[in-house]
Amino acid sequence: MSRSRTGLAEEAMAGSRLSLARLLTQVENDTPEGRSALDWLFPHAGRAHLIGVTGSPGTGKSSLVNRIAQAYRNPGGELTPRTVGVVAIDPTSPFSGGALLGDRVRMRDLAGDPGVFIRSMASRGALGGLARQTAGAVQVLDAVGFDVILIETVGAGQSEVDIARLAHTTLVVEAPGLGDEIQAIKAGILEIADILVINKADHPGVANTERALRSMLEMGYSRRRSRRSKEQPDLEDPISAEWLPPLLKTVATEGTGTGELVQAIDRHLVYLKSHGELQRRQYERLLNELDVLVQSTLVSRWHSGLQEELYDEVVAQMCDRKISPYQAMEELIKAT
Repeated sequence: MSRSRTGLAEEAMAGSRLSLARLLTQVENDTPEGRSALDWLFPHAGRAHLIGVTGSPGTGKSSLVNRIAQAYRNPGGELTPRTVGVVAIDPTSPFSGGALLGDRVRMRDLAGDPGVFIRSMASRGALGGLARQTAGAVQVLDAVGFDVILIETVGAGQSEVDIARLAHTTLVVEAPGLGDEIQAIKAGILEIADILVINKADHPGVANTERALRSMLEMGYSRRRSRRSKEQPDLEDPISAEWLPPLLKTVATEGTGTGELVQAIDRHLVYLKSHGELQRRQYERLLNELDVLVQSTLVSRWHSGLQEELYDEVVAQMCDRKISPYQAMEELIKAT
């Protein structure tokens, strides 16, 4: 007896981890079953706190995600444990095309906890640090009821700004001794940070890293204050209500600083809700997802209606530099 297209989604919402894993595979492979399930699950999503974790390779993002998840599961005191979904974007295996699962190795401490679900996804060449179907996987975990969803990017460095379009709270992780603080500043990656984290804070050079990052944060704050003062001269402090990214130090391998980091993440969520930012980010996230879907669908339909011989001919002319890429585009558009 064949299962209906929403059968896996219903079973996943009922708590079946096996069905959840199979459903995520359908979504990642962009099958008709996966798309139908996303349609059915969409009204149930929108409740989880989406936390992005990005930064250059070697900063200890996976170990930090492991500790953050543990902190949410074992908050201590009278606080209620929260369920945690993890979407870890791994590099693509050159042999199988699948994820290398390096993050799973670093998150073994979470194994066996029914309140945690970890999904590794292959980047499959996607730029921006995220796999193409990451948003779909996050929607599934959100809809089935996880309170917090941690999204760890692949670690591609300067191109990892797409995470800010998906997450509510973005952590940018740096580490001393890597020499990439200036690169992060040049690339504008600090501009997407809601919270800055210096991991491996027990390593030499942490003071220099902290000094450089704090200097750039203060410089950015001064520029924003000056710009807002010109735009709103009647306000005494036009930027006082703006969230200023805190700079925190952690040692993920030992769990040092994780509690303070989780508190900062929770404070940011309170800020988002109290200032209407959460609704705005939700709107922008869905708008970006719609734009991506429209673009990919239009390109796919355009290719399907184009004669392959004509396409090859125009490409050959472009490669021979007889026509420019812009002229090639116009030729192909006219032909469809």
